[in-house]
Amino acid sequence: MAFYPKKKCTFVVAKTIFKLMQMSGNKVLEIENLTVDFYHEGSFRTVVKGVSYSVERGKTLGIVGESGSGKSVSSMAVMGLLPGKAKCRVAGNIWYYTAAGERVDLLSLTDSQMRNYRGRHISMIFQEPMTSLNPVHTCGEQIIEVLQTHQNISHGEAYAKALKLMEEVMIPRPEKIMNSYPHQVSGGQKQRVMIAMALACNPDVLIADEPTTALDVTVQKTILELLANLQQKYGMAIIFITHDLGVIANIAHDVAVLYKGEVVEHKPAKELFYNPSHPYTKGLLACRPPLDSRPVRLYTVADYLGGNVADNPPCETAEQRSVRHSRIYSQPPILSVNDLEVTYPLKKSITGKVLQSLTAVDKVSFDVYRGETLGLVGESGCGKTTLGRALMRLIDKSSGSITFEGTRLDLLNAKQMRMLRPKVQIIFQDPYSSLNPRITVGDAIMEPLRVWNKGGNNNHERREYVLNLMKEVGLDQEHYNRYPHEFSGGQRQRVCIARALALKPSLVVCDESVSALDVSVQAQVLNLLNDLKNKWGFTYIFISHDLSVVKFLADRLMIMRQGKVVEMGDADAIYANPQQEYTRNLIEAIPKVGSYTLDAD
Repeated sequence: MAFYPKKKCTFVVAKTIFKLMQMSGNKVLEIENLTVDFYHEGSFRTVVKGVSYSVERGKTLGIVGESGSGKSVSSMAVMGLLPGKAKCRVAGNIWYYTAAGERVDLLSLTDSQMRNYRGRHISMIFQEPMTSLNPVHTCGEQIIEVLQTHQNISHGEAYAKALKLMEEVMIPRPEKIMNSYPHQVSGGQKQRVMIAMALACNPDVLIADEPTTALDVTVQKTILELLANLQQKYGMAIIFITHDLGVIANIAHDVAVLYKGEVVEHKPAKELFYNPSHPYTKGLLACRPPLDSRPVRLYTVADYLGGNVADNPPCETAEQRSVRHSRIYSQPPILSVNDLEVTYPLKKSITGKVLQSLTAVDKVSFDVYRGETLGLVGESGCGKTTLGRALMRLIDKSSGSITFEGTRLDLLNAKQMRMLRPKVQIIFQDPYSSLNPRITVGDAIMEPLRVWNKGGNNNHERREYVLNLMKEVGLDQEHYNRYPHEFSGGQRQRVCIARALALKPSLVVCDESVSALDVSVQAQVLNLLNDLKNKWGFTYIFISHDLSVVKFLADRLMIMRQGKVVEMGDADAIYANPQQEYTRNLIEAIPKVGSYTLDAD
């Protein structure tokens, strides 16, 4: 560390403060009246309508809205990544202000001119790192490519810079990750590789498009802190795009709220969180499950837009909860798991002998009671999804026992297990990959009814059964003949819920079934799961990394870490007084609007 005399130190500090003040007062990107039209079925459809906003050096602008609000499309326009004029029309101005004070209209640049700005002056972290990274190149090669594209340096110099960037974004074992392919690293590590690529040329503007969606809350917190530290170090402007105002509360100075392609509210973050004016903003704020109460239902955006909001929403009292739990836990368990262990072979000899293995589920024991919701929480890699699949007999256990309604599931052969499938169903995390793209959603829901000869005596009666079930989960009758790609993420998840519940199972395993949904859609699905449970008496095992979501649904929580159960008990009791440091870290990592601390002035 360099040592400065007192006078010189004072001068250096003053110079640094002056530089930061200069940067924070300089506009670096300005969007004026941006309009984007997409060609669709013979005509152009407007998806971004006269959007205007700006961001200053050293500041973070949060752009918030649901899927389809236009937030990602507007950022793609800034990057020059929208389709050609035959499929897309763009109007308005996108001004980039250089460090020398020049103003450049990015929309007037040719493709070759835009390539000089894209990556070098304006970079982007895309939403899904797995599909954004090239699977046939190592992580290191992809960072090196960015450096050599924009800087006149050798491969050796680029390698050294890439390694330094990986260290800067706190990737563990950077030398190994440099030579690893994207599928060989975790979700959080892939996101860090994307951040390293975006920061390779020290850009003036960093656009982060949903960079923490579907990540663990602890990984999310680390990524947010990393971006804030890098911003402080380099003085860059950040445009942070998300649907979650809880995330924005921890990082943004100003917030623009987009709804149906228009900016409906644009304020300093502090003012927006404490005094939102538009019903849509109020709805987004209210969609996240509260941590200090247990409402009977979550409010949705539609409730606020329709004015159907009470000042004091009905909540379940501690006495009501106690009575309900006395009824649930006075009966024998519907599912009992004892010393369950699941191991994966990592290395085998030529003869097939296992030389090295990974214990994904390590001697786990618990009971589930009819009518309850057991929340299963933990970070990625803790074993919660493996446990859920083992309960369904989708993967084999190594040891232990699984008893469902008095039957040892682990002792059944394939044919016997198939006969029990109607009673035990699972809702997978990704609804799109769970549905057959070649059959309509109506046929997908009817399929298990035909296989098990339920829901009626013929296909006409089963169709009526399916239509009623679709209505139960919030789908319209005209959706019956549509294909999965014609639906939004929330609608596809409703289709998967209807398919899983068609046979009215006794036990439903929900595996991260709301993790990638908008907070407003998430609230609708959570309400739906609760309504169906109360109406039909389902029992849920709800798997998630989001403790706030699980706390809203769950009667009890089971916290997993590295394959083991580290804490288990009443959901409210664990949240109020966690016994383990790991559980406390999960709770502290939950994004909270009330934790807003940035100076918005």
